[in-house]
Amino acid sequence: MNHEDPVLLHTEGRVRHITLNRPRALNALNHAMVARVAEALADAELDDSVTAVLITGAGERGLCAGGDIRSIYEDARAGGSMSTDFWRDEYRLNAGIARFPKPYVAIMDGIVMGGGVGVSAHGDIRVVTECSRIAMPETGIGFVPDVGGTYLLAAAPGELGTHMALTADAVGAGDALLCGLADHFVPSQRLTELTAALAGCDTAAGIEETVRRYAAPAPDGELAAHREWIDSCYRADSVEDIVDRLDSTGVPAAKQAAATILSKSPTALKVTLSALRRARGLGSLEAVLDQEYRTSCAAFTGPDLVEGVRAQIIDKDRNPQWRPATLAEVTEADVARFFAPLGDRELGLAAVPGTTT
Repeated sequence: MNHEDPVLLHTEGRVRHITLNRPRALNALNHAMVARVAEALADAELDDSVTAVLITGAGERGLCAGGDIRSIYEDARAGGSMSTDFWRDEYRLNAGIARFPKPYVAIMDGIVMGGGVGVSAHGDIRVVTECSRIAMPETGIGFVPDVGGTYLLAAAPGELGTHMALTADAVGAGDALLCGLADHFVPSQRLTELTAALAGCDTAAGIEETVRRYAAPAPDGELAAHREWIDSCYRADSVEDIVDRLDSTGVPAAKQAAATILSKSPTALKVTLSALRRARGLGSLEAVLDQEYRTSCAAFTGPDLVEGVRAQIIDKDRNPQWRPATLAEVTEADVARFFAPLGDRELGLAAVPGTTT
């Protein structure tokens, strides 16, 4: 095993370990990493000596902060196609994780955002800790939640997923459990013990039982106390109406949410709301990933993704100049463009039942 590899693979007992290994970049995903994880899953599925797969992130800061945004920025500025090729394989991996036939255990410790959610929250045993910070932060960079994020957030109770998607706010362990993004809370100091115990498991049932044995009650989250105004405000049919409702509640947290939303890309906000509403009616993860591929490809050719990454990551002036600049200027036609069929460039996952890696 070359410890410089961006994805490390090894086996402990009957558990195949996949470690995302770019700690200086907070384990941000690139195309080679996606291909390596997909290959590892394919091998583990066929290996009868492997009972389960465990995915973790190297370093102490988190599992994965998302995709390699700088590369996407440079590709978009150059008018390239590497990013759309990357998303095609990344979304196929997301679908493969959801359909993986053996226990897929994700340790969602530390920062888990964007693409990090895609390689963890579609697994069937998802572990969070007191250090977990989970988010789909795309609207802040002029992008739209992807990697199956709109599928996950659309399925969250009430309008919690809409709140998370539009504000791009990160949540901790308690709220991740409430929103259906995680299954178990394990204190971070017990992760080493848990990993060692999993190595001794010979069956899928043993894997689940072991995780439950190390699990504990999660710290209280914040969202449950705000469910009333979240569900009421975010039920509105447009982003403008959502913001108006938030502003008029008289609740400080709701007013703060409104201000946060208004700092995001107006186009991304409207497309995100539409994507979430549509996702609820699409049924399968594969169909939602097909939709997300359309919205991602459209965002890639628009102005806000490049501008958002410039403001947040490149220049770090935190002052993006969105185009259009206001919600009122974003037309229905602007939004519809993001959902237009791609012809022979469609991802096409929904047409392939039981899609795996």
